[in-house]
Amino acid sequence: MPITLLKDRLFGILIDKIILLHVKKIFTFQFKIWVKPSAEQQFLYGHNVNKAGLGRITESTPKYQNVVVFSMSDLPLGFGVAARSTAECKHADPLATVCFHQADIGEYIRNEEGLL
Repeated sequence: MPITLLKDRLFGILIDKIILLHVKKIFTFQFKIWVKPSAEQQFLYGHNVNKAGLGRITESTPKYQNVVVFSMSDLPLGFGVAARSTAECKHADPLATVCFHQADIGEYIRNEEGLL
């Protein structure tokens, strides 16, 4: 086996491991928010999540912390920022915003013409 082929193969393995580590890092966020089915579509259209649409939130989530937004069936929907801590969410008004929208899986579809 030529040296260049061996180097390319080892480089490919190294790249695969780095990508795998990157993917693991992405999907092991410490803070998560789950939205109710009635609030999923609103989030996917770019709106913030209010307390009425909040299904669950990771315990001890601090205010203004980056979070991953999931559906109740654990499907990742996008990213956001916690507008309130977990303790504040428990006592908040139902119309109070608990998560600011940052990005979601519908971004590509909405901006497809501008991206191409």
